[in-house]
Amino acid sequence: MRLSKAFVPTLKETPSDAAIPSHQLMLRAGLMRQLTAGVYAYLPLGYKAMLKAMQIIREEMDAIGGQEFHLPALNPEALWMQTGRRNVPNFILSVKERDLVLAPTHEEVIAWIGANHIQSYKDLPQIWYQIQTKFRNEPRPRSGVLRGRQFIMKDSYSLDRTWEELDKSYDAHAEAYRNIFSRCGLKFFVVGASSGAMGGTGSQEFMIESPFGEDTVALCDHCGYAANVEVATSAVPSVGRSAESAMPKEIHTPNVKTIDELASFLKTDHRQLAKSRVYLHDGNPVLVLMMGNDQVNESKLIAAVGGGEVFAAGEEKLVELTGADAGSIGPIGFKGRIIADNRLKDSNNLVSGANKNDFHIINIDLKRDAKVENYFDLRQVEDKEPCASCGKEIRVAHAIELGHIFKLGTKYSEALNMRFLDEQGQSHPVVMGSYGIGVERIVACHIEQSHDENGIAWGKALAPYACHLITVNMNSKEAVLHANQIYQK
Repeated sequence: MRLSKAFVPTLKETPSDAAIPSHQLMLRAGLMRQLTAGVYAYLPLGYKAMLKAMQIIREEMDAIGGQEFHLPALNPEALWMQTGRRNVPNFILSVKERDLVLAPTHEEVIAWIGANHIQSYKDLPQIWYQIQTKFRNEPRPRSGVLRGRQFIMKDSYSLDRTWEELDKSYDAHAEAYRNIFSRCGLKFFVVGASSGAMGGTGSQEFMIESPFGEDTVALCDHCGYAANVEVATSAVPSVGRSAESAMPKEIHTPNVKTIDELASFLKTDHRQLAKSRVYLHDGNPVLVLMMGNDQVNESKLIAAVGGGEVFAAGEEKLVELTGADAGSIGPIGFKGRIIADNRLKDSNNLVSGANKNDFHIINIDLKRDAKVENYFDLRQVEDKEPCASCGKEIRVAHAIELGHIFKLGTKYSEALNMRFLDEQGQSHPVVMGSYGIGVERIVACHIEQSHDENGIAWGKALAPYACHLITVNMNSKEAVLHANQIYQK
């Protein structure tokens, strides 16, 4: 390609709505143009870089036995209703008049194909993958291609007979992902993560650290512990139990609304204060007890209550359920399910709300006075807490997700009746895994990690062109001729 013929529409000024380096530089260097919020047209320079990333992905997926498909972006709505994901918030885009959805992922279609063609244990294992356009009903697209409504994703699916065989497929994908991101020149790390709308029993994210990342991770630079804060833990101490357990007593606490105000009013440590939060789980009230100013991690909460729809009760609902406003709510007398964070396990001499405005109860014994159903890790880890693995300080940082791998199990195969017969003729659901990589994210993350005041500093793996042949002296016929000969070769 001659530069004089190449379509590379660069920009002198940084677009006002581009806040992060990759977004700014992908626009300024002529890699893409925004068509509408969260939707981009990829121009030749940008698409060349993406094709290079796709080729690396294909080579590594083929190396673990992957077979490439191309699945339709338009899916029948009925498939998604069978698996219960039709109404997951901000997940599905609909073509309403035709009962179709624009797929954000393809577990349903894979399971449908498998249900029609997988019959025997001899048909397994399988690894099926595709590189395809995906859609997401993203309400607030931003950060360029990192949070868009349309994107290109490599998604693959493993189909196995047993959980042990799923472990092998999962590990093979994890190794392939390490190879892909290493070959693309990215400095990445792997964290334990929540499965979210995908479901399943385990997942990991491949990430790069970035101040512009929308994910938050807990990292230990000493031992290498890394986890998304959705699942991260630390070694913060529990409250424990005092030798003597005093009797509960209601006290007047006028205008005391927050934990800090309560600690100051009672002149006591935060560790003796039990904060109550009320949620609705599939419409049923759940009171969550946390120590002091510990924050509820809603991803952990959803896992603790067994999935489903979970959201915080509003002001009117709080009064209806407890008789009090936020800040005066407590476990004694609460008519509903009560769960608590592990830091409060079997603690006594605690203070919490009295379910009456401007009143609290002191000396609460959770074994004696409250019907706590169970204790879970429900808290959000904080910066500089002790690492759960080595005890050194963790740090909480922002990161960008490159890829995500999931052990799905049998959720989709059971919903869509994808089964196989074993050696004894017994029928079993196929055990599935799901594995995704954002293709544009590879390019954007490379730019985030490799740019300077002059623009993008391309690495060889993703550079749109391998070299730029420059004729220094255009007035020399010999130089121009020689340059043309090199170009033709």
